[in-house]
Amino acid sequence: MSHAIAPTADHVTLGIDVAKDSLEVHLHPQGLAQRFTNDRQGHARLIAWITPYQPTRIVFEATGAYHRGLEMALGQAALPAVKLNPLQARRFAEATGKRVKTDPVDAAMLARFGALLQPDIPPARDPTVDQLAELLAARRALVKDRTAALNRAKTLTLALLKRQSQQHLKQIDTQIQAIDRQRTTILAAHDRLKARFDILVSIPGLGAATGLALLIDMPELGSMDAKQAASLAGLAPVTRQSGTWQGKSFIQGGRANLRQAIDMPALVAIRFNPPLKAKYQALRQAGKPAKLAIVAIMRKLVIIANALLRDHRTWTPDVA
Repeated sequence: MSHAIAPTADHVTLGIDVAKDSLEVHLHPQGLAQRFTNDRQGHARLIAWITPYQPTRIVFEATGAYHRGLEMALGQAALPAVKLNPLQARRFAEATGKRVKTDPVDAAMLARFGALLQPDIPPARDPTVDQLAELLAARRALVKDRTAALNRAKTLTLALLKRQSQQHLKQIDTQIQAIDRQRTTILAAHDRLKARFDILVSIPGLGAATGLALLIDMPELGSMDAKQAASLAGLAPVTRQSGTWQGKSFIQGGRANLRQAIDMPALVAIRFNPPLKAKYQALRQAGKPAKLAIVAIMRKLVIIANALLRDHRTWTPDVA
């Protein structure tokens, strides 16, 4: 660890490499490095350490469940936290020629990213959103467990193991139902979030789980134009062109959890949302591969959600 020096009036950026049990931090331009535990006590010590420096940005990568407690703590302390997509950070490291990958090096790289590129600082998260995010993460984990349990059940032959498997699946379903009830209770007490949620689930094909995912994973919806919304979700086609050569467009980056959440609703919308069903069929008839057509429907769902939230209205066929 470096020895602390007096805070300066210069712009200060903090990079944080988030691991399961630890936070490796780097202060730019001072070059200070510290390590904190990734728990409530560690978050409190980190905040106490960084606050006197009045940081311009605190940059960290999205790391599944590991960053969530840190994000909540920074938000409650009203500190300027910026959560990066890991792909952004990796591309920046490659562009700067950083081949060594260690936690301290990654923290320094994130601090430099924030200082040089100055990514936008999102508005502070509502504590209710943090509660819903925790429920969403738990629900996703349970759904994953249920899928694994169902796959294992197909290979079981012993009666004892079959009974245990059924009991386990029943327990998972009970826990998911409890989470859904808690989600409903929390939303009912928050008028703004409840209104946004109701708008999202009014779109044919979007159920409660997907509505919650959009609410949590993409809080910017309703404040962007269509291209920005599609790009943020990682559903905007990326053009590849050099001189007279032009390659196939593809999607990349964005928020992977969100894309996964929209995948199944897009398939449902193709069947039960007449305007989107017609759009899908038109793409297929034009010779577009099924996968590309499905991505187009996923992109359209995000764009529709953005437009409805912007206009504060529920779905009608004319917006599809």
